[in-house]
Amino acid sequence: MKKGMIITVTSVVLLTGIVLVLAKIDFNRMGKDNAYYQVPAPESIEETKLDSGEIMITYWYTGSAYKENGEEINVEFFASKELRHGAYLKLYLKKGAVVTSYEEVKLPDIPDKVKF
Repeated sequence: MKKGMIITVTSVVLLTGIVLVLAKIDFNRMGKDNAYYQVPAPESIEETKLDSGEIMITYWYTGSAYKENGEEINVEFFASKELRHGAYLKLYLKKGAVVTSYEEVKLPDIPDKVKF
């Protein structure tokens, strides 16, 4: 009885820990290359009406981004909200220039080789 209770409690604690860790990990950022991008005005804005009647707005951005070694690449990505004009983004890339995620960073956080 006591042994079964210990196994049950241990299993619950381990499963809870695993669920919490998986909830915090952003798999779109793991093992990805990085590039830096200064946000201009959106290239285009798309409005999509959902079946529920709600309108979903997508903001598309295109332009030059710079890898950590200073190499310039062209990127295209979208956001579900309008990004702050002039903000600096750290882009997470796969397969060259496919943006999987992004986060806003401060200018001092950008490598010296990156020039806007």
